[in-house]
Amino acid sequence: MGSLNSDELARLSPEERLALIGQLWDSLRDTDVPLPEAQQAELGRRLSSLDQDRTQAVTWEQLRAELARRRP
Repeated sequence: MGSLNSDELARLSPEERLALIGQLWDSLRDTDVPLPEAQQAELGRRLSSLDQDRTQAVTWEQLRAELARRRP
């Protein structure tokens, strides 16, 4: 797709514009989108929590068996 001017963009349907937005977003690398400090801190907190929560994780088979025991 070549360059589109504002009139051409306005003629695109919402679905076409969303598809274009998706293509633009997908073309960016992770390093192209800097995270603010607050988001970096939150991401770090969640990753740390994920590592801690993994020790308490159960398999699908274990969960299914537990649900089967609880079902009347």
